[in-house]
Amino acid sequence: MKFMKLGSKPDALQADGKSVRYVSSELATDIVMTVGEVKFHLHKFPLLSKSNRLHKLVSKANEENSDEIYLDDFPGGPKAFEICAKFCYGMTVTLNAYNVVAARCAAEYLEMTEDIDKGNLIFKIEVFLNSSIFRSWKDSIIVLQTTKSLLPWSEDLKIIGRCIDSIATKTSVDPANITWSYTYNRKLTEPDKIVEDKIISQEKIEPVPNDWWVEDICELDIDLYKRLMITVKSKGRMDGVVIGEALKTYAVRWLPNSIDALVSDDHAQRNKSLVETIVCLLPCDDDIGCSCSFLLKLLKVAILVEADESSRELLMKSISLKLHEACVKDLLIPAGSSQITTYDVELVQCLLNRYMSNEKDICHTEVVEKKDKVNGESILVHRSLLTLGKLVDDYLREIAHDPNLSLSSFVDLSQSIPEFARPNHDGLYRAIDIYLEKHPSLTKAEKKKICGLIDVKKLTVDASMHAAQNERLPLRVVVQVLFFEQVRASANTRALSNNLRNSSCIVMNGDEECEKTNSEMSQLKIKDEEFRKNGKLNKKNSKNSRSGMQLLPSRSRRIFDKLWIVGKAQGENRSSETSGSSNSPTSVVRGDAKSSGSSLRHRRHSVS
Repeated sequence: MKFMKLGSKPDALQADGKSVRYVSSELATDIVMTVGEVKFHLHKFPLLSKSNRLHKLVSKANEENSDEIYLDDFPGGPKAFEICAKFCYGMTVTLNAYNVVAARCAAEYLEMTEDIDKGNLIFKIEVFLNSSIFRSWKDSIIVLQTTKSLLPWSEDLKIIGRCIDSIATKTSVDPANITWSYTYNRKLTEPDKIVEDKIISQEKIEPVPNDWWVEDICELDIDLYKRLMITVKSKGRMDGVVIGEALKTYAVRWLPNSIDALVSDDHAQRNKSLVETIVCLLPCDDDIGCSCSFLLKLLKVAILVEADESSRELLMKSISLKLHEACVKDLLIPAGSSQITTYDVELVQCLLNRYMSNEKDICHTEVVEKKDKVNGESILVHRSLLTLGKLVDDYLREIAHDPNLSLSSFVDLSQSIPEFARPNHDGLYRAIDIYLEKHPSLTKAEKKKICGLIDVKKLTVDASMHAAQNERLPLRVVVQVLFFEQVRASANTRALSNNLRNSSCIVMNGDEECEKTNSEMSQLKIKDEEFRKNGKLNKKNSKNSRSGMQLLPSRSRRIFDKLWIVGKAQGENRSSETSGSSNSPTSVVRGDAKSSGSSLRHRRHSVS
């Protein structure tokens, strides 16, 4: 910390209790200066030689035959006046970052200018401020903190403005050129110094981060913090990510963690002002800056403290641009008093709608081209929307536990994303299964509506296995699951059979390659034999090898049995009509009709 000593005489100002100060001297005091609750017994001559205002006040007191002057509105109080009085007597006094603003305001009040005496107190303090205080990072912050209690004097003297400009300028310095101790917990080589010639000390090992300054300014009052951040942003040299980190750090420092503390009568207004200020300071670059997680947490607080509508609208806009970056925990926003659900589902629905309708976000989304093997068409898959699809399914799974969640809200939310954003329906199936479990009173029509969201073709084998045994699902859905598993198993069988027919030993360079090929063919034949062997179900265990399912409930077994009977009949008819060229997923290849039919017969008897 910087400091400046003034005067050379020993300190002769003595105290008599808490409310009396006097100068120990052979000459009797002839004036009493009352500052607040403290009386200073002093001599007129030293004071009048330095202070133009005291000269006027003493002259007025003499006219009234009074030897006491009252200074009730004195800036800085008794301590600041004591500094000025000692300076008038030439006594030693030390100025530092903690008392220099009070001394400057007091000197201004007493009009201790160059007009009455050269090298007066105002001049000396200004030299100290400009040459030392405003050049020091920490001292500038300390001085700025002390200005709040000295308003409006500190504002009128432009001390606040000069401090803010000094601090904001230092935040823009290249981190490679910073060698001061930039936080109270981290120390570098040369404290309180900016390397002007850009020569970096060889002793410094760890690089200084770009956000080195955000912690130090967190102790500032919200009004001063706002002015400082506006100045930092106005210089245009600070990255939006760093601005966002600074706002997050300040919010974490001052916003309480508990809901009760946020809405308490003692701090509700302060918290509201704090949230609204942070929101208005958000970076203009919506695609960078603050993280979506931080913005959602800020939105939660804004709702709780009832921040103004413009602040909440600005947060909604910023969040909707990067909703795909959120996590489920961030979206679990408590519902308002007027809502019956646990979480504010309507708010999330609004965010989703905004996200999907925002063309700017679509344009800036990174895309990859993926070939659709079913119809041969090329589609653009948005990575952010794929991430959002998983987020929506995870969120649906969380809110599905709420017994007060309406079916329409669940369906609308699940349909808020495009179809290609959900390439896998396992997550949606799990969410629907939870909803069916927590809402047992659903009608058949309602169950049909919610289960109609599931595309059984996009379920994995494990999910299909679970769905086939799920008694909560409508019969129609179970039939679809089992039918598609039959089609998938049949397709796998034909694919393996084709591989075996088309595989042959190719002439290669060297006997080792030929032996390798023969070995691979042998393994394929062994696998085929095992597949066909396993395809014939044992009556004792009744396992379905084609779909990989475990033992099915009685309802599913009966349906499965009927499906295979139908599949067999269709396969035989279409084989005779089209000579094995049918495109039906249940048709059987002509060359394999015998083995397939045998397998189906064994399967039917074992399942029955």
